[in-house]
This record gives sequence, C-alpha cells and structure tokens, in this order.
Amino acid sequence: MSSNTNEIHLNILRKVESVEDQKTLADELGFSVGKINYILKHLIEKGLIKTERFLKSENKKGYKYLLTPSGVEAKIELTRAFIQIKKKEYEELMQEVENIDNKVNK
Repeated sequence: MSSNTNEIHLNILRKVESVEDQKTLADELGFSVGKINYILKHLIEKGLIKTERFLKSENKKGYKYLLTPSGVEAKIELTRAFIQIKKKEYEELMQEVENIDNKVNK
C-alpha cells in the first residue's frame, strides 16, 4: 500500500467512530462520499471495522461504525508508520536548512 493510501486509512480509522454518517466523514476528510464508501467497504472486508445498525433510529439505513480489535491494531501500526515518515521528512528538511545556512554563511 502506498503511504498516501495508508494515510487515508489512518484518517478514517481515527475518525470513523466519532462521525454520524459517511457524508460527515467525507466532509471532514475532504473526499467524496463514494470514495469513503469504497474505502469503508474495504476496511470492513479486511475486518478492521464493523457496523451496527441503529435499531431505534428513524433512519433504518443508519449505521454506527466500530473498530474491531484488528482495526485498533492497524490504527496503532499505521500511526507508528506515519510518525516515522514525518520524522524522516523533518530530518531531511533540517538537513536542507543546514545546507542552505552553510552556503549563506560562507
């Protein structure tokens, strides 16, 4: 999986339990509802998310998304990988700044 895909999955895993519907999730993440639906189906098939219907809801299509234990583990691993990528980017930027600073101060 690409780092961009991992980042999208991480963002969905981080927010999925706190949103009411796919439209809200799509709006928060800046994607179309169709893309969110596609990714959620994929994450459900992988066993990272499960759904529960709101039995008392007026909207019988209403679902609540919950992380499974595997989903929690995936969220942790994706977070670790994301942090490592950002650390590497930071170190590369700091090296670039140092190189520029050395050239300017010669």
